[in-house]
Amino acid sequence: VQLQACGGGLVQAGGSLRLSCAASTYSFTTYTYAWFRQPPGKEREFVAAVAAFSGRTHYADSMKGRFTISRVNARNTVYLQMNNLKPEDTAVYFCAADGRDSDYSVANYDVWGQGTEVTVSS
Repeated sequence: VQLQACGGGLVQAGGSLRLSCAASTYSFTTYTYAWFRQPPGKEREFVAAVAAFSGRTHYADSMKGRFTISRVNARNTVYLQMNNLKPEDTAVYFCAADGRDSDYSVANYDVWGQGTEVTVSS
């Protein structure tokens, strides 16, 4: 599988963005997909994941209620809807695939997209 992320940009605090991750694969639903982010000068961190087959979702605690991960199988695309954005959400956002369910570490994912930058101004 190959991943192509897009949708980042500059937004004011309180605003919204939707990131997209298009997957090039004939077996889209067999992969677990996740979003990670890397704030400036910090390590990459887990944001949200959607499990293979079941589509069960999981979020980092700080994103619950503001971020929503979803997938549209007919489009081979995973989305991350981000609402009520805060300056601390500023980061490069990456989509990833092929992880084992319930393991949300960076090392668990074998395939990564190129990243899309999100900047939230105060």
